[in-house]
Amino acid sequence: MESVTLTTERLVLHVPDESDIDAITAACQDPEIPRWTTVPSPYSRTDASDYVRLIGEWWADGSQAIWCAYRDGELVASIGLHHIVEHSTGGHAEIGYWVTASARCNGYLVEAARSVVDWAFHELGLARLGWRAVAGNIPSARAARALGFRYEGLGRQALTSDRGRDDGWFGGLLATDDRTPVDWPIL
Repeated sequence: MESVTLTTERLVLHVPDESDIDAITAACQDPEIPRWTTVPSPYSRTDASDYVRLIGEWWADGSQAIWCAYRDGELVASIGLHHIVEHSTGGHAEIGYWVTASARCNGYLVEAARSVVDWAFHELGLARLGWRAVAGNIPSARAARALGFRYEGLGRQALTSDRGRDDGWFGGLLATDDRTPVDWPIL
């Protein structure tokens, strides 16, 4: 799969390269990122270097599409499509993201994610996007709801990471959904 750069009103989303390693390393020192994601903790420059290398491999084999989102040259988020499966009836993938501490509560994530969702449905022809988060991750759930995802339930001990097993919230968005936010029982 060819890597692409996405542009929104305030952001540029590009596939990270070696020039992004220091910014990624600094962002992932925030304890909230590994608290809710599979990002390692403690996080080293080697972790960021490995992340950038793997992202290149994933783009090349078409299994994942991950970007770093920047506003005026400052890293604000990482966002991607994971476990991409293309199919003749429309494929599927899972969206995942983290936001830097200084960028939270500015709408950057939803802005970036809208462009990724549009790209997934229009350019890849996917039929469905999944979302999941550790139960209790209200900011992630709010962002997914704002994007039009529908809450689909709780999976007990469904998520695994280095810290063990966590209960998980699950949601989905279909290419045919109108993306108008609906009520979620957890919010």
